[in-house]
Amino acid sequence: MHSALFCLVMAARRISNFHRQLCPRNSKSIPVEGNTTSASMSSSSTSIPFISSQEAEKALTYAALIPAIEQALGDFSNGEQGGVVQPLRSVFPVKKQDGYFLSMPAYSEKQSGLACKLLTLFPKNENTKFPVLQGTIALFDPDNGSLKAILDGEAITGMRTAAASAVATKYLAPEGSKILAILGAGLQASTHLQALRHVIPFSEVRVWNRTYARAEAFAAKYGCIACKTGEEAVKDADVIATVTGTSTPILQSEWVKDGAHINCVGAPVPDQQELDPALVRRSVIYADSKEAALNESGDVVISKAEVFGEIGEVVLGKLKARRNETTIFKSLGSCLGCMRQISYSCFGLRIETVNLC
Repeated sequence: MHSALFCLVMAARRISNFHRQLCPRNSKSIPVEGNTTSASMSSSSTSIPFISSQEAEKALTYAALIPAIEQALGDFSNGEQGGVVQPLRSVFPVKKQDGYFLSMPAYSEKQSGLACKLLTLFPKNENTKFPVLQGTIALFDPDNGSLKAILDGEAITGMRTAAASAVATKYLAPEGSKILAILGAGLQASTHLQALRHVIPFSEVRVWNRTYARAEAFAAKYGCIACKTGEEAVKDADVIATVTGTSTPILQSEWVKDGAHINCVGAPVPDQQELDPALVRRSVIYADSKEAALNESGDVVISKAEVFGEIGEVVLGKLKARRNETTIFKSLGSCLGCMRQISYSCFGLRIETVNLC
């Protein structure tokens, strides 16, 4: 959640600029009786603002988001100097739907931020109108504990996750990378394509999905090549993003060339995998959180692989970026991003922000 909260900061900053255009039609607020947090709200209102996914998506840009997430990852890996408190997330199964519910609290004393992200992971949603991953973020005032805002986490989580992968790709992808392969064709595929193009000007992008029609639609929309098999998509690829809702491996070791970089986003719980264990064991693994990867990533837990370190340590110069070897960035997600105290007006309320994402 550390890098997640930043997105909302960026959204808040830009939403203030779009207030007239966005707020009257798209925003909602939640009335709260007896709320006396005048520091968080104007005296004329007792409503808690709700920031929609559409507003956040319009407000955020990768040009601003990627360097901020880079800083956030460094802060998280900087120990006590980073000033971040982020326990392992709480996860429990929703067995009827083969899904999971996740709670991700975080606090940053350095950036004065307090928030909690709630997520549902329902793989059966893949071919429905509902996203596989859905989230809501609650922002609190770290000085008095009052609720400051509620945010739809879909766009924020998608963009924050992709920005973290972009940071990892910046440091770990082989020099002169030209071919990007994306396994999956949902929201994360879209955000990853956009974010990764910000750090590397790929000359060829391929996409694969278990439902070929979805890969074709994605390719038509974004100017990619739709592939009928995962092997076809990743052949000779320099950078690979696995962004699926699968619980069993969809990327085999023998398909991946030596020296490729893989951003592994799916399979966020211990009994799920996106990657062939043989691929995990022959790669150098970096994570957003080493502790989380060792305890929560099925790709790491099942393969019994070692985690070399955190990408934030690479950002800080404390750990080598072994870009000449096959590398994996295992993203588990976080809530606290690069937190900056800002002021913005939205939905008629003045909020001294905390963070976002």
